[in-house]
Amino acid sequence: MKDANFLKENNARQLWHPMAQPREMQEHPPKIITGADGVTITDIDGRRVVDAVGGLWCVNLGYSNQAVKDAIAAQLQELPYYSAFAGSTNPPAIEAAYAVQAMFAEDGMERVFFTSGGSDSVETCLRLARQYHRLRGEPTRTKYISLKKGYHGTHFGGASVNGNNRFRINYEPLLPGCFHLPAPYTYRNPFNETDPARLAQLIAQAFEDEIAFQGADTIAALIMEPILGAGGVIVPHESFMPLMREVCDRHGILLISDEVITGFGRTGDWSGARHWGVKPDMMSMAKGITSGYFPVGAALMSGKVAEVFESGGAGGVISHGYTYSAHPVGAAAVVACLSETLRLDTRVNAAARGKQLFEGVQRLAEKHAVIGDVRGGHGLMTGIELVSDRETKTMLDTASVAHIHQTAYEAGAMVRIGGHNILMSPPLTITEAEVNVILDALDAGFAAA
Repeated sequence: MKDANFLKENNARQLWHPMAQPREMQEHPPKIITGADGVTITDIDGRRVVDAVGGLWCVNLGYSNQAVKDAIAAQLQELPYYSAFAGSTNPPAIEAAYAVQAMFAEDGMERVFFTSGGSDSVETCLRLARQYHRLRGEPTRTKYISLKKGYHGTHFGGASVNGNNRFRINYEPLLPGCFHLPAPYTYRNPFNETDPARLAQLIAQAFEDEIAFQGADTIAALIMEPILGAGGVIVPHESFMPLMREVCDRHGILLISDEVITGFGRTGDWSGARHWGVKPDMMSMAKGITSGYFPVGAALMSGKVAEVFESGGAGGVISHGYTYSAHPVGAAAVVACLSETLRLDTRVNAAARGKQLFEGVQRLAEKHAVIGDVRGGHGLMTGIELVSDRETKTMLDTASVAHIHQTAYEAGAMVRIGGHNILMSPPLTITEAEVNVILDALDAGFAAA
């Protein structure tokens, strides 16, 4: 590695960063993270802080899981790459598919298609949803319904069903035939409804209205996160996803559960849909599938979907894939990661520490008026909405949000900013003491505001 002076001098000069303005990164260079251990990251100046972001919702096992690292290293020595396109495969890919399907069999998943990440997985589900209907003799089913505030990656398909305009406006026109429903967001919604159960009913009715307007025979799928992550950790009422499932079933619409964030224990269970008692038709996966140690994603198919493809003759050919689908090194990482995830049963700690974090932030809200809303309560996903006025719910200005972020970092915790929200998704291996470090750092940040 180059010395510190070289790295600081060249920070953001050649490299463009995702979700950032290049000039802004040059004028205010990003933090250079040089090391990590457990749930702690270290920057180039030697400052050690608790990672309340979990890398990017993904480092579920923390940064020190030797079993996953060893599996990657061993596979690099044995078979660093080979294609999994028709006609060839590799042993880790077979093992990984078996392990993933077994973990989500309770959700009704029977087949696995590996990708390079979450955006790829969403794209795969969207494409295969259209092909599913074509195979069934309904080629007019090409449209997609999703939720405002939902996040589904950055490919053109994913951006088109995304429900946040900052991921859309600069790239429009996007994929035609994508329509959005209000989010189950009690703090801000067009109905001014604060009762989450009533809000769930209103959105389900809006779904029915949209179907009537578009025509059920034109809609391929509803895609939704069981808990909306990047949109602000929006937790719906327990009735919401079952209501949406029932509407989908009545109109022959596939339900895609985007589990890129919520899968593999993040919510306190292996899937987010499982919390609501719903079995989707498809699931998009990534992040916790390798704890972020290798870029892997997966699209999972229910038996209903699999049967249509596997009995569809030439029409069932999946004319879709990625160079790195079922990459042997990535597959080895999946096998080791899922083995460790099950051995540690990370769901248990995610639920306990998530409760601690959520309740701790609720206590901070009693102390700091800058906290407008606190959301979470299902595993290690907590969102804090920042306001300058609680009565009017006026969003806090970006400079103040940035000041909170920097102060919290200097006080010992890396948190993530999403607009005027603070988003937290620490590793599922975090301890009680480390959660307290995050809460103390946030306290310092809010006091500075």
